[in-house]
Amino acid sequence: MKLIRFGNPDHEKPGLILDDGRRIDASASGSDYDERFFGGDGLMRLAAWAKANASSAPTVNPGVRLGPCLARPSKIVCVGLNYSDHAKESGMPIPAEPILFFKSTSSIVGPNDDLIIPRGSHKTDWEVEMAIIIGRKAQYVSEADAMQHVAGYALHNDYSERAWQLERGGQWVKGKSCDTFAPLGPFLATTDEIPDPHVLPLWLKVNGITRQNSTTAQMIFNVPQLVSYISQFMTLLPGDVISTGTPPGVGLGFKPDPIFLKPGDVVELGIAGLGESRQVAKASD
Repeated sequence: MKLIRFGNPDHEKPGLILDDGRRIDASASGSDYDERFFGGDGLMRLAAWAKANASSAPTVNPGVRLGPCLARPSKIVCVGLNYSDHAKESGMPIPAEPILFFKSTSSIVGPNDDLIIPRGSHKTDWEVEMAIIIGRKAQYVSEADAMQHVAGYALHNDYSERAWQLERGGQWVKGKSCDTFAPLGPFLATTDEIPDPHVLPLWLKVNGITRQNSTTAQMIFNVPQLVSYISQFMTLLPGDVISTGTPPGVGLGFKPDPIFLKPGDVVELGIAGLGESRQVAKASD
C-alpha cells in the first residue's frame, strides 16, 4: 500500500494511493497513521478496509496538499556518513559503526511544502535520503529479525544548516532541526511495495541541475543492520523514522566553493518506488 495524509497543516486526513494512481480518502478506516496505528493492527485493518471500500471511497483531488505521510513520530534518528563517497566529500573517515544523531520532529512538513531558510542561515544544504518507518516496537533486535519491525519506507530530504551543524560546537542536531527541514513523503510505501530497499536509485536536483544521483546499494550499513544497531541503544517505537544517510553531491562537498540554498531556489528529489517531492526555498519572516 501507499499511505498518504492530505489537507491543511495540522489537520491532515489519512488516505491511500491506489494502483491506478487515484488518491482516496481513508478516514473511514478509523485511524490516522500514528504510533497506535503502526503498533497495533492498523496496516492489516487498512488493507481489509481498502479491499472492501476503495472503489467507492471519496477521491482526493490531485491539487489537494499532501502532508507528511505519517503523524508526528516519537523521534527521527538519522544516520550520518552512510555513503562512503559522501564521507569522502565531507572530508571525514568512513565510519566503523553507524553515526547517529537526532532531528527534531517539529521539523517535519509535507513533501511539497516550502523550505524556510532559518534566520541567520547562510549554509542551508540538501540531502536526499531513504527513510525507514518502524512498524513494531524494536528493542535489542537481531539483524535476522530486524525486517519484521519495518512498516515501510519514504522519501526524506534531510535539510541541514552546515554552519550550525559543524561550526558551532556540540552535536549535529542544531543544524538539522529547523522548521521545514524534514519534508517526508509523498507517501509511505509498505514493505510489500519495496521488495528490496537496497537497490533503489535516488536523485536530487537544484534549479533543474542534478546534484545527487546514486543508489541505496551504496549504503555502508543496510536496513537490517541499522534497525538492529539502533535498537541496542534505544527503543524504537512504531512510527519512528530512521533516515539512512545521503549519497555524494551535497552543497557542502563542492570544491573549491560550496553551494548553499538561497530564497527562490527549487529543490526536486526522488527515490524509485517512493515518489518525488519538490520544495521552494523562502526566507524566514
